[in-house]
Amino acid sequence: MLTLNELFKSIKKDIKNSKKIEELNEIRIKYLGKKGIFTSYIRNLKNFSFEEKKKYSMIINQIKQEIISKINHKNQELTAFILEKRIKKEHIDISLPGRRTENGFLHPITYTINYIKNFFYKLGFQSINSPEIEDEYHNFDALNIPKNHPARDSQDTFWLDDNRLLRTQTSSMQIRIMKEEKPPIRLIFPGKVYRNDYDTTHTPMFHQIEGLIVDKNINFSNLKWIIYNFLYDFFGKDVSIKFRPSYFPFTVPSAEVDIINNHGKSLEILGCGMVHPNVLKNVNIDSGIYSACAFGIGIERITMLRYGISDLRSFFENDIRFLKQFKYN
Repeated sequence: MLTLNELFKSIKKDIKNSKKIEELNEIRIKYLGKKGIFTSYIRNLKNFSFEEKKKYSMIINQIKQEIISKINHKNQELTAFILEKRIKKEHIDISLPGRRTENGFLHPITYTINYIKNFFYKLGFQSINSPEIEDEYHNFDALNIPKNHPARDSQDTFWLDDNRLLRTQTSSMQIRIMKEEKPPIRLIFPGKVYRNDYDTTHTPMFHQIEGLIVDKNINFSNLKWIIYNFLYDFFGKDVSIKFRPSYFPFTVPSAEVDIINNHGKSLEILGCGMVHPNVLKNVNIDSGIYSACAFGIGIERITMLRYGISDLRSFFENDIRFLKQFKYN
């Protein structure tokens, strides 16, 4: 068996000659591992006297610490060498064009909402945001929607518990405002709404803008004037518009508004009507003194018509090429 000095020289030589980190790990295991050479030396100490054990234990521990230090130092050298070699191999060609992160653009839905806001601001409307989580009273009861109405079913509405739900319409904000504010009222309510409906033309989440006017002597002619002027402003003077009778629990009379495309086909774009007297009663507004009209605009529908977007899914794919088309709109 080699003496400790001879062994130490042999280890230093092995460490110095190692060219890879793997080789260095093998040296560590060979000499310092559980079955390594130094472990054998320590086991043999049991045959020595107490003074010899004390003497050689100190020598062995000192040599062991020196070996660990040299292995760590060599490991640092090899790591630096490998990194430098890799850097030289993967050098940067400064003549190559840089990789740029493109800036995002406003979504066409955002453009449409801002456009509508700006139009109604000119008519004296204010815009108010509203909660997306509603209770049954504001979303249904106060809007004159009967208990057996299909919209209350879980197959049509996202219920959170027995009372709370994701709002199905922005009309719920009408109730909150009319309870707190006194007429005259002239407001719009933009926001997201949710319905349990998903197919090629519907998504579970979409956007609406609700409009509300409460004042003395408000009638259906006032409502039609607003709708006509908005649609002419949004689509252009050449658009053909048609009002047709409809039914909504919270308005009477009610109408749906269509625009006629180039092929003579009617496309529904919004609903409107005079606020039902029961709704005014629910918020303590005297329908003998005040009247009110309301309208609800589907943002996705009119955005698709205005920009010629044929696939509803384009709104949700987050494709910057799609968004870039609307940069200057």
